[in-house]
Amino acid sequence: MMRISISGISSKAQAGFTLIELTIVVLLLGLFAGLTVPLLTGFGQDKLDASARRLAGTVKYLFNEAALAKTPHRIVFNLDEGNFQAKRLDHDEWVEVGGSGRLQKLPGEVRFRDITVPGRGLYTSGEVIIEILPVGWMEETVLHLQERNKERTLHIKPFTGTTEVFDGYREFEAQR
Repeated sequence: MMRISISGISSKAQAGFTLIELTIVVLLLGLFAGLTVPLLTGFGQDKLDASARRLAGTVKYLFNEAALAKTPHRIVFNLDEGNFQAKRLDHDEWVEVGGSGRLQKLPGEVRFRDITVPGRGLYTSGEVIIEILPVGWMEETVLHLQERNKERTLHIKPFTGTTEVFDGYREFEAQR
């Protein structure tokens, strides 16, 4: 027995999607991708806060990596170029670290205002090297990031490698 649809064509002959249905699905997928991809990639978010989070994550990653690999690591901040990168000691030579430790440039108008390392002083230009030892210690560091009229203070704790992020410019006394 053959079934006839309203259009007079067999329902077996209409299996599949029409061009209009496929076009609507593709448009919806494009719309959802357009709305979600910027959220996932950080597009449109505050570059100053994103930079602070990225720095904090890199520091924690290197702190843990130094302990796991039982190898000294360091972070090299170039205040003039606005970038930072990680290095590790390999057979008496400092080599670049890949992944989260690769050379990273601060985005847009984000800049290092200054870096303070208790016992060494305040730096506003040049390179600053922060040591991370495999015994679970790194130099306490206070970084100040700036973007136009906004600032963030990053306080890196020496015994945990964790970073506190604060709005505005803050100074800290050395932990004992």
